[in-house]
Amino acid sequence: MDDYFVNRVDTPKGPDGKYNYECIGAIDTKLFNEHLQMLLAGEEVQLPTYNFISGEREYNKPKMRLAEDEILVIEGIHGLNDKLTESVPDENKFKIYISALTTLNIDEHNRISTSDGRLLRRIIRDARTRGHSAQKTIEMWRSVRNGENENIFPFQEKADAMFNSSLIYEIAALKQYAEPALFRVPRGSEEYPEAQRLLKFLDYFLGVNPEEVPLNSILREFIGGGILLD
Repeated sequence: MDDYFVNRVDTPKGPDGKYNYECIGAIDTKLFNEHLQMLLAGEEVQLPTYNFISGEREYNKPKMRLAEDEILVIEGIHGLNDKLTESVPDENKFKIYISALTTLNIDEHNRISTSDGRLLRRIIRDARTRGHSAQKTIEMWRSVRNGENENIFPFQEKADAMFNSSLIYEIAALKQYAEPALFRVPRGSEEYPEAQRLLKFLDYFLGVNPEEVPLNSILREFIGGGILLD
C-alpha cells in the first residue's frame, strides 16, 4: 500500500504544518481502487513504486496480472478501513490484523514495552529503506502513534483474524542494527534522551547473529535479506 502514497508535495498536512503520512488522504485511493478492479478482472497492471527518498511515485516494476485462482494480498495501516477498498464487496475480503504484542518481562520490575519493540523495528526499517536517521524516526514517532489511534485501532474490530508478529528473539537480533543508529543521534537534540533510553533498554540483551534469523521470518521485513519481503 505504501507504493500508492501521493507525491510528497500533495500529502495532507497536520495541525503542526508537517506532512501527515498516516492519514488515508496520503494514499491515492482512487488509483488504488482502479488498479484493484483491473487486477481482479484479470487485466495487466503497471504498479507504482513510491520513492521515499525523492518523495515521488515511480513506475519501474514489472507489470502484474492475477491468475484466476490467485489471491491478492494488501498490506498497510489502512487495510482494515473499508474506504481503502470500497470498490471490493465485503464478502470478497478477509481482513487480518497483525500487531507486535510483546509479553516478555526482563525481570520482576522491567518489561518489554510493545511500543519500544515497534519503535526499534521502525528505526531499522526506515534507515534501510527510507534513508531516515534514528533521530528522524524518533521525531516522527508521536505522529505515528497518533496515526495509529486515528487510523488503525478504530478499525481493529473489523478484522476476521488477528496475528501476533512479536518474536521472542527479536530484540536480541535488532540490537546489532539499532545501537549504531541510536549512537548517532546528536547530543543536545530533542530526540537524544529517547535515544539514550532505548540504548539503556538494549543493554539488557545479548545480541545474536542476524544471519541466524530465518530467511522467511517476518523480522526480515525490517533487517532485510528475506525471501518474502525486502
